[in-house]
Formats: sequence, structure tokens, C-alpha cells
Amino acid sequence: MNGKTTLPLLGLCLAAWLGMSCAGYRLGPVNPAMAAGRSVFVQPVLNQTMEPRLAEALTSALRRQFQREGTFQLARAGEADIVLTSTVLELHRIGVSFHPQDVVRPQDFQVTLRAHVRAVQRGSGHMLLDRSFEGRALMRIGPDLTSAERQVLPLLADDLARQVVLALAEGEW
Repeated sequence: MNGKTTLPLLGLCLAAWLGMSCAGYRLGPVNPAMAAGRSVFVQPVLNQTMEPRLAEALTSALRRQFQREGTFQLARAGEADIVLTSTVLELHRIGVSFHPQDVVRPQDFQVTLRAHVRAVQRGSGHMLLDRSFEGRALMRIGPDLTSAERQVLPLLADDLARQVVLALAEGEW
């Protein structure tokens, strides 16, 4: 091959490669049922467990995550396109590692927070989301179990909120 035929062939291969690498890209919102820039009202979360502070942590985590993600704007109750209601159903702690000298006493817990979430379009009443989500975090037990639980609570709420906002923004795949 000489230099005159190599350059156009290289350009053609580069154009084909660029065309194939962007083949899966879509313009516009990922979830076609959800237009970008819609507003959402996050109702205060209901807590059906005996654990205090779960509802407040999840409510603020959901609002923070909606602001972070950017597809939706937070709005007041009467002005929002979508109303999000959530109920905390369960909080589980499962020992995943134990002290070497005391096999009964856990050293680490896998903490799971389960909540049921519904998102409804305010005008039409159309159900956009109606399912349960689980947030998980690993909790290391120090000298004080209460302090460890207080520290893991925002992590649990953030994990669950991230899943909820992702499911609402991107829809079901």
C-alpha cells in the first residue's frame, strides 16, 4: 500500500468505529414515560417499624437524591407533577462476622432497610412506580451499638433513595 490509499482507508475505519461506538446512545430522557424537568413532591415517609428516626432520614435522603440526580425538581404538594409516598416496612440486622474470642457476639452487621414506594402523577392518577426497595449497609460494632446504628442510618437511607430515584428516572428495563 502506498500513502495515498492508506490515509482514506484509515479515515474510513475511524468513521466506522466512531459510528459503532455511539450506536447505543439515546437522546432525550431515558424513561420515555417521564419527561425531563418534571417536578416531584416527596411526602414525609411513614415508619411502620419500632426504630426511631428512620422516616426522617429517608425523607431527607430522597429529597437530596432528587436534587442530586437532576431529572426532577422538588416542588410543593399542590404544584408537583408527581407525588411520591413511601413507607418503611422493615429494618433487619444480620451478623456477618463475629469476634474471634466470642463466636456469639457479632463484630459486623449487614443492615437492610426495606420500604415500599409509590409515585403517582398528580393530574391523571397514573401509577408510575409501585414497589419495594431495599437499602443495605455494613455496620461495624464498636463499644457502643447505639452510636454505630446512628452512623449507619444515613448510609442506609442514601442507598435506598438512590435506587428509588434511579427507578423513577430511568424506568423499568
